[in-house]
Amino acid sequence: MTRRFCAAALGLLLAGHSGFLFAKGPAESDLSLSYGNQQFVSIATGTRQPISQAPAVASVITRQDILRTGATNLAEALEAVPGVHVSVSSAGYIPIIQIRGITSEFNPRVLVLINGIPITNAFLGNRGQVWPGLPVHDIQRIEVIRGPGSALYGADAYAGVINVITRGPDDIHGTETGARAGSYGTEEGWGLHSGWLGPVHYAASVDLLHTRGPHPTIRRDAQTALDRLMGTSASLAPGSVNLGKRRGEARLDFKLDHWRLRMGYLGSRDQGVGAGGNEALDPAGKASSDRYDADLTWHDPALTRNWGLKTQVSYFQVANRTDLVLFPPGATFPNGQTFPNGVIGDPHVYERHTRLDVVGLYSGWPGQTWRIGSGVSHENLYRATERKNYTLDPGGFPVPLPGGLVDVTNTDPFIRPHDRYVSYLFLQDEWGFARDWDLTAGVRYDHYTDWGKTVNPRLALVWQTRYNLTTKFLYGRAFRAPSFAEQYNINNPIALGNPNLNPETIDTYETAFDYQYSASLRGGLNLFYYRMHDLIRFVNDPSSPIARRAQNTGGQDGYGMETEIEWQPLDSYTLRANYAYQHATDERIHHRVGNAPVNEVYIRSDWQFRPEWNADLTIDWVGRRYRSPGDPRPPLGSYTWVDFTLRHALGNSGLELAGSVRNVLNQGAKEPSLLSTGSNVNLPGDLPLPGRNFYVALDWNF
Repeated sequence: MTRRFCAAALGLLLAGHSGFLFAKGPAESDLSLSYGNQQFVSIATGTRQPISQAPAVASVITRQDILRTGATNLAEALEAVPGVHVSVSSAGYIPIIQIRGITSEFNPRVLVLINGIPITNAFLGNRGQVWPGLPVHDIQRIEVIRGPGSALYGADAYAGVINVITRGPDDIHGTETGARAGSYGTEEGWGLHSGWLGPVHYAASVDLLHTRGPHPTIRRDAQTALDRLMGTSASLAPGSVNLGKRRGEARLDFKLDHWRLRMGYLGSRDQGVGAGGNEALDPAGKASSDRYDADLTWHDPALTRNWGLKTQVSYFQVANRTDLVLFPPGATFPNGQTFPNGVIGDPHVYERHTRLDVVGLYSGWPGQTWRIGSGVSHENLYRATERKNYTLDPGGFPVPLPGGLVDVTNTDPFIRPHDRYVSYLFLQDEWGFARDWDLTAGVRYDHYTDWGKTVNPRLALVWQTRYNLTTKFLYGRAFRAPSFAEQYNINNPIALGNPNLNPETIDTYETAFDYQYSASLRGGLNLFYYRMHDLIRFVNDPSSPIARRAQNTGGQDGYGMETEIEWQPLDSYTLRANYAYQHATDERIHHRVGNAPVNEVYIRSDWQFRPEWNADLTIDWVGRRYRSPGDPRPPLGSYTWVDFTLRHALGNSGLELAGSVRNVLNQGAKEPSLLSTGSNVNLPGDLPLPGRNFYVALDWNF
């Protein structure tokens, strides 16, 4: 089936687009013109390369792209990448980044880096149970790999890798400040500055946001079903999701010769819990987080004639605090227990991560570049606290605790402190073994003190088929380490841990074509097939009617394609479009994998119709999404999301005014809710997205 699909897709491309892919293009004397606007990436190998030559399927989102599309956070910016869709979770509407249809409840299968350093939280294996959103004003560029990256980056570089590169001293010129205001009482202000302190070149930035958040309506929730069972009326549905927050970010960046020191803070207060921590509406629930990061880097690319060296020490600390009403006041359960003040749980998690990385680059052999790296890291969930007003009876139903809300940190915690040490060694060779042929081969060994070792290789053959056509044949293996919640959760009414888990693994095979027909027209096609093993899922636990326990549960097969085109018929106008298709099957039961779009189309029209005016229109069509096995609902239908942004530069004053309308068509768009215990669906109406909304913004560079 996979071979037939790949052959059919390739045949369709060659037949239907023969006038595009293999028609006579520009003369070879125009080669430099054809590649003049090509983007460069570093994420594929660790060294800067043109996208067409990089041994991976990669994309770049520039600062200009972010400004012109009007994106206000990382999740919005990522929608432009072929094969990437950002869904949301019920708890807090935290972004779920889906790459090639690979998705899960807590989204641990995508590695997100900031300046090359992971921001993965050990507790859930993702960006944390409280994610305030990453503001974009301090982002210089975003590099994305679709496909495995564990041979270079280690754990969690599974479905893909996203590296957010912040603006440094060389990217900020003088002082920038700005403000944004719009729907839902949203107010945001920011400032950036660069300068010199003697020989030290520095940059500083700050961003502050306050919003009441969008408030789409949930018609039925988990308490609705419980009310029907018990004959009560405690549910707050129909009601609005809870998405307000206050957020702050600050960053410092210092450069001196071969040294660089970066420090950052990202935090939130009064952050809403979406549709509720247990999928019962919770207008009173609040969350907060504090994230600190720092890295000190020494990098000399020409340490000796043939050697370059980079040494980096980094630190990441995060605190995630959630104060939840799991079921509303008046909730009554089948064991006869009623909670007049609701079922309350306040879990807080605190982590520290430290890393040491050393990477050497050797170029002493003609036509080859060797990269060797080693490092250690310490992931430490050093503190977990909890207050709650319930415990569980033998049937798994809540029972009130005497004394109301009680600190159970030392008596009945949901998790205890844990830590792990990770050591690694990798080797990579980039070898131009023949004219127009480059081979990248790499392998990485990781050792975890809590579950063992893993080895992950990669092979990439890049063939310059013609001067303007590149063909890539790629293979990679990746792994995802079990999170602490999956291993060590205890006394949790929803999800229980399993210390005997194995890591998830994936093997991916890709064929990619990059064709630059002319300086104004470029296209690409990617075909992929993957096979996942030892998937970790929370499945029904025989010891409890409501709890689920983490287990390795078999595998998943998937295949698909991504095709994209960029056309610039005028210096002032650019049209970009991409289409992605994926088909995934749960190999245990031979059922389509659900909750991710099968088809997605993205179109962006960018027009600078006068020197000081720019209009940007994006259309994102998200196809239907199948349901997970056991979910009785029909597939979730498609929606079309349209955004329009207009920017105006006020002469030479350094001022720019922008206005943006999001969801122009006011679509009743929804993202899928997930199954709970058994075949129960706590949110049968899924997760509604915001309706039409807008903002205006002012930037001043002086």
